[in-house]
Amino acid sequence: MKRIFLVGYMGAGKTTLGYALAKRLGIEFIDLDSHIEQRFCKSISQIFAEKGEEGFREIERRMLHEVGEFEDLVISTGGGTPCFFDNIDYMNSQGTTVFLDVPVERLFIRLSIARKRRPLINGKSDEELRTFIAEQLARREPFYNKAEQRFMADKLEDAEQIETSVDKFLQQIELSR
Repeated sequence: MKRIFLVGYMGAGKTTLGYALAKRLGIEFIDLDSHIEQRFCKSISQIFAEKGEEGFREIERRMLHEVGEFEDLVISTGGGTPCFFDNIDYMNSQGTTVFLDVPVERLFIRLSIARKRRPLINGKSDEELRTFIAEQLARREPFYNKAEQRFMADKLEDAEQIETSVDKFLQQIELSR
């Protein structure tokens, strides 16, 4: 039984690496945000708007506990998931947790491209975005650092880098055996 929880800031590559990793291992992949959207037939933005952050975080916690009972899967969590309730402790008790560490400048580049699809950062200038990322990452890192493993995920920009990262990931956390 394998459960791998990927944690890290938005744009860290949790979905990109998680999907490729699950495919390589021949196990299921679940993106927690997508799972929530499918279950509630609403976007994360809509849930936030209707229920507020507190209501969303309750839903997120329930859905984390639901998928955390499944076996043989890779779970890509939302950037804030480990920072609320006992979520990081729960993930640590249920499987292998890995913090995808990415420098602020690489996150800035990735999020600049995806800015319009992410309500939290849409409309921010480059300088505002860089500052926002640095400040939020600093607040969240104590939670991310509770993950059992840390993996440098700064090279996920193309298919070759993704494959190389999956190889390194498997070597590092010894799941390839």
